[in-house]
Amino acid sequence: MDALITRAQLISRGAKGGAALAVAGMAIGPLVENAAAALPTMDLAYARLLVGAELLASDFYTQAINAANTGRVVTKYLKRAYANEQEHYQSVAGILSGAGVTPAVSTDITFSYPAGSFDTQKSILALANTLETTILGTYLGAVGGIQTTTLLQGIAQIASCEAQHLSYFTSVSGGKAFDLSFPPALTIDQASDAMSAYTS
Repeated sequence: MDALITRAQLISRGAKGGAALAVAGMAIGPLVENAAAALPTMDLAYARLLVGAELLASDFYTQAINAANTGRVVTKYLKRAYANEQEHYQSVAGILSGAGVTPAVSTDITFSYPAGSFDTQKSILALANTLETTILGTYLGAVGGIQTTTLLQGIAQIASCEAQHLSYFTSVSGGKAFDLSFPPALTIDQASDAMSAYTS
């Protein structure tokens, strides 16, 4: 499908069940068929949103790397972040595929960015900060909103990794590596609205 997936589609597509979250190929919770069948609809909505977040992150890092406008060290971290996002995608997509729902893939969503986003290292880092703030908030919101406890550890681990991305890209931009004791969590609507700024 080449039409973009809207916020409503990300949140409201129906599903029948669920699965335990896998991180980097390792199951975080036991994959129990009966428990999977009882996965709440809201948990699946969060899984769809997290898949969208990972696709956005992967697309951003791909374009940032391909722009070839960053120094050697920053480029190394862009590539490492891309690899992290690919592993995250496989994990959260597994929630949907385990439920018998086909997760979105990169060709399902068209992403766009403000003019000049990839022209300089400074512009790339600024957008990395913005996107990682949104993605971290999305995962923190999912930790608070997902009801299936076997999913929470894996989602929290991904949130921790996203916080590391944000810390690095903020500090290399000249900002504070860390500051807030409690980074803000985004509601499912806030997160999907923030990500929709990059769809066309």
